[in-house]
Amino acid sequence: MPSFALKVTRAGFALMERASPGVAARAAFLLFCLTPSRKPKGDKARTVFAQGASRLSQAERVTLSTSSGFVTAYRLPSAEKASRRVLVVHGWGARAEYLMDIAEGLHAGGAEVTLLDLPGHGRSSGRFLDMRRAAEAIAAAQAQFGPFDGAVGHSFGGASLMTAAGGIFGCVPPFETGRFVLIGAPSRITDVMREFADHVGLSPVVRARLAEYSQAMTGASPEAYDAVPIARRIDRPILVIHAEDDKEVRADHARRYFGVSDKIRHFWANGYGHRRIVSAPEVIAATIRFVCGEDAYLSSVERSPERLRDASSF
Repeated sequence: MPSFALKVTRAGFALMERASPGVAARAAFLLFCLTPSRKPKGDKARTVFAQGASRLSQAERVTLSTSSGFVTAYRLPSAEKASRRVLVVHGWGARAEYLMDIAEGLHAGGAEVTLLDLPGHGRSSGRFLDMRRAAEAIAAAQAQFGPFDGAVGHSFGGASLMTAAGGIFGCVPPFETGRFVLIGAPSRITDVMREFADHVGLSPVVRARLAEYSQAMTGASPEAYDAVPIARRIDRPILVIHAEDDKEVRADHARRYFGVSDKIRHFWANGYGHRRIVSAPEVIAATIRFVCGEDAYLSSVERSPERLRDASSF
């Protein structure tokens, strides 16, 4: 049964549509892009955040300017001279602290790791996030810390990396990295927008206006965010990691990459859902091996045995 807040939201959009479908579409776009509270929800989330914050406190923090404000990046420098550089990007409603298991695994393998708080998240400014804002943040990180040899993105972060690599925003420089790891990431944002429209009860007229308004605000149509054509065009190695039991981003998003390129590999991390997947030992192991190689993985096991020794083979 819909909550009282959802009933009010649906009623509000119905009233706005009668007055002006354009106004309803603009309100829907703002609601779609409104980022959630930055405070952890629940005891488990607070514990994970506190642990991540303690570990992230050792990183170099840098503020980067974008057209909509500023974003915060965190750099874990490597002691190795010829280290790989890796960018790590969180998902919707998360922040850098929640990806410290993967970041530290990569760092233990000798990589220089940069974590990014997207707009409206963590210590970055704003309350709104769309694909253009995300691409600008990634471009700012690339300008400051790149070029990157690899990039890891969870959920919306993975979709953002692919969109940024597509170079679809004109004056925003494309993200140019050697290889990608996409963890629980949606591959078609139009599906996400449709689910949002269904949830808040938008009519077909308002949905069409929403797509038009999104294009006007970001400079690209929602269809241009489709990661599969982008993957085919950029033709780079991609590791798609997903759990078939993911209830937030359906596994069909990962299956869409089947047959696209022989450079794309799949790894099913079943049983970990959408959020626990980023801390799963086998996921961390697969990420290190794919981005940095087997020697880096073995090095990370030596330095972080408790986190990685039990990882299954990949």
